Amino acid sequence: MAAAIKKSASSSPAPAEVLAESKIEKTVEAISAPVAEVQENVRKAIEKSVADTRAAYAKAKTAAEEATGALESSYSTAAKGIIEFNTKALEALRANAEANFDFIKSVIGAKSVSEFVTLQSEHAKKQADAISAQAKDFAALARKVATESAEQIKSQVAKTLKLPV
Repeated sequence: MAAAIKKSASSSPAPAEVLAESKIEKTVEAISAPVAEVQENVRKAIEKSVADTRAAYAKAKTAAEEATGALESSYSTAAKGIIEFNTKALEALRANAEANFDFIKSVIGAKSVSEFVTLQSEHAKKQADAISAQAKDFAALARKVATESAEQIKSQVAKTLKLPV
């Protein structure tokens, strides 16, 4: 019988043990609540950080795409300007060559040294005037091409940096 009493006494916890377990559970709950709150705050902060990073990436990607578009447009404008510049150079070369051929024809037909000197002087003056005019045209065309090519980049930089245009 003594064994039966011991057995029944050991199968149900003593009131002191129940009280101790209850205190432990309350302590664990008291500690767990702030930890859970901290975990929730950390999770929210990470989610906000990820959302902010995605937004920043999208903004940077858009700016890069716009900058690329401006560079492509600027390159296209510059390429067209170079073609126009080369065309003008070939026209000037043709005009100068024709003027030289006309001069040679007139020199061949010269009857005296004084006529040759006069033809030479006139040709030199005409060529100097033509070269001066051609140089002015080239300078104006180069300025135009540079301005138009840089304009796309300038406006894109101003747009990206939110500067007045």
